[in-house]
Amino acid sequence: MRSYLFLLFLLPLTVMANPPVWSRTGHRVVGEIAQQHLSRKAQKAVARILKGEGLAEVANYADDIKSDTSYRRFGPWHYVNFPLDKAYTEVTPSPNGDVVAGIRFCIETLKSDTTTPEDEAFYLKMLVHLVGDLHQPMHVGRAEDRGGNDIQLQWFDRGSNLHRVWDSEMIDDYGMSYTELAGSLPRWNRAQIKAVQQGDVLDWVEEIQEVSKEVYESVSVGEKLYYRYRYTWWDTVEEQLLRGGLRLAAVLNDIYG
Repeated sequence: MRSYLFLLFLLPLTVMANPPVWSRTGHRVVGEIAQQHLSRKAQKAVARILKGEGLAEVANYADDIKSDTSYRRFGPWHYVNFPLDKAYTEVTPSPNGDVVAGIRFCIETLKSDTTTPEDEAFYLKMLVHLVGDLHQPMHVGRAEDRGGNDIQLQWFDRGSNLHRVWDSEMIDDYGMSYTELAGSLPRWNRAQIKAVQQGDVLDWVEEIQEVSKEVYESVSVGEKLYYRYRYTWWDTVEEQLLRGGLRLAAVLNDIYG
């Protein structure tokens, strides 16, 4: 009984210490979209490295390992927080790393001829997840509110915060599987896809930062959000998922040909 009460006491602390993450469904959507846009060479390389698993199947690996303290150093790779009136290149990067540094390291490692098969699988799984994280606007947020985690809101009369609303609640409450959601995303032509895939991670951070500014301005502290909010912002959610998947495919096609 004492052990049970002790666990109940720890539960709120655990929830607070581990803020919500871009919906597991959302990450799988990014992986599924990327899988659909891989070149033949990249498809073969990914299948070899992941031993037959697809990108959607490994998309949440980087979150799954958070419970293992030996991977704690990768925690800061899931986000980047800096002033919204500054460019990423204008601030001193965190010595602990961030999502930009994480994506760059993964790409560098996967391109290296000396990377072991074990590291290749690990950093490919990390890359799939981190590109997804980057495209969740609140993962490019302000340090003072921890990417919207400290902006308290009500979501359908449940206590929430701005980060959680964008991370999971809008997607999960919609009730679609990742295949259904991936199949319902906008259909872009080749020119649109090519345009979205241009640039590098710094260009994408700058673009996502503009979306983040709009998201911050979309709510007031303590506001009660209902269907109207999701209706207003759902197109943005879909577009960010699609952009993340297409850009992940572009990165992998560049690495593997």
